[in-house]
Amino acid sequence: MNKPLRRIALFCGLLILTLLIRDNWLQYAQADSLREDPKNRRVAIERYATPRGDIIVDGKAITGHATTKGDFKYKRTYKDGAMWAPVTGFVSQAYGANQLESIEDGILTGNDDRLFFRNTLDMITGKPKEGGNVVTTLNGAAQKAAYDGLKAQGGKGAVAAIEPSTGKILALASFPSYDPSTIAGGSTSDEEAWKKLQKKANPDDPMLNRALREVYPPGSTFKVVTAAAALENGLYTDPDGKTDTPLPWTMPGTTTVLKNDGNIPCKNATLRVALQWSCNTVFGKIGSDLENEKMLEQAKKFGFNEEQFTPVRTSASVFSDDMNKSQTALSSIGQFNTATSPLQMAMVASAVANDGELMKPYMVDELQAPNVDPVEKTEPEPMSRPLSAKNAQILQSMMETVVSEGTGKNARIDGVTVGGKTGTAQHGVGNSKNPYAWFISYAKTDEGSPVAVAVVIEDDNAVREDISGGGLAAPIAKSVMEAVINSKR
Repeated sequence: MNKPLRRIALFCGLLILTLLIRDNWLQYAQADSLREDPKNRRVAIERYATPRGDIIVDGKAITGHATTKGDFKYKRTYKDGAMWAPVTGFVSQAYGANQLESIEDGILTGNDDRLFFRNTLDMITGKPKEGGNVVTTLNGAAQKAAYDGLKAQGGKGAVAAIEPSTGKILALASFPSYDPSTIAGGSTSDEEAWKKLQKKANPDDPMLNRALREVYPPGSTFKVVTAAAALENGLYTDPDGKTDTPLPWTMPGTTTVLKNDGNIPCKNATLRVALQWSCNTVFGKIGSDLENEKMLEQAKKFGFNEEQFTPVRTSASVFSDDMNKSQTALSSIGQFNTATSPLQMAMVASAVANDGELMKPYMVDELQAPNVDPVEKTEPEPMSRPLSAKNAQILQSMMETVVSEGTGKNARIDGVTVGGKTGTAQHGVGNSKNPYAWFISYAKTDEGSPVAVAVVIEDDNAVREDISGGGLAAPIAKSVMEAVINSKR
């Protein structure tokens, strides 16, 4: 071969080598980034080419699918979509996905690596590709009771319910809500529905998951945490012994007298009476006496100051770590900088009901392959121990007095032991807006404690004097607890 031909052959060889390197670079090194590129329409087409698997509650699907025109063959549908939106989230041909629909997308589409052998076998046998299922821990009756209760109230609010012994989430409701079916496609009507759901178009923000992503001042429901701190630190050990609480009580370093709500028996009140009538002076002074470090430690044991993953992310509840005695006093009655999600307060009630052990909350019981074989099972997992069993039982007796004789009477259930705590939290600068109404509770039967609940109500239209945790939130908690109890009979 003469010299010019050798040069041409060498040049052609280099071109082929370059092409092979480039091809391998694209297929392997850049495979993930190309697959995830939002401009890669082939991925989206493939994603909607087969029906998604379902999200399951009580053994029944709360999701489905429908065929559409165009490149995307299928779109998601939802049953009672507005009721279940805080659990499912949405998946949309135009707007992506969130919550369970996003987190478990691999299982639901059938693309999860754990389904590789199943998919390979189906490909060999010619069986159409299918998505797997997400089996939730939710209780359908409890969810309906929670959502219907919020809807009947007419304002904004949320409910979270947990099974104390396992951490299973039984209800997760938020109102106002939205139907994910209305934004599941890519049509003009889906676009219009999406725009109407955005906060700038709808100040009520129906897409906000208030049960997990909104934090509120907890008001007097936080006194359960403060009572736990008093017991755990040995400040008081007898729920029926007098506390050292003068009336009036002036917050340290100030000339401000901490006020109680009405003429209630708070002077040197016992812990039981103080929780029964929600004495600000008693629990404010407990927080001041224990000081910031010990109160912060107790709040953290209940899960404050950390995001929770259920697996959907829950916003971190807040108890500040740099407060003087006066600020700690206000935070210890659920005001100042203290803020919490409804799920967090359900966790507080749950830990008390479970004899002081807090179980990690979760809402996915099992992931299933398309043939319903289990892919992954969630096992209950202890998260922390905020109280000793002895102190938890003392606090249980105090919370049960709140319901039987105190401010939580609207949560009483015949033949069932109910413990609870009401709360009315300040809202707006100088408490200028209608306050938030709270109620946290648990129910106990002969078989144990099947449910703990937290309810918060934002009602801008209610008469201010009519707003109370016992009046607005407790009846909803009662209906949720009854639904869980009845479903187990």
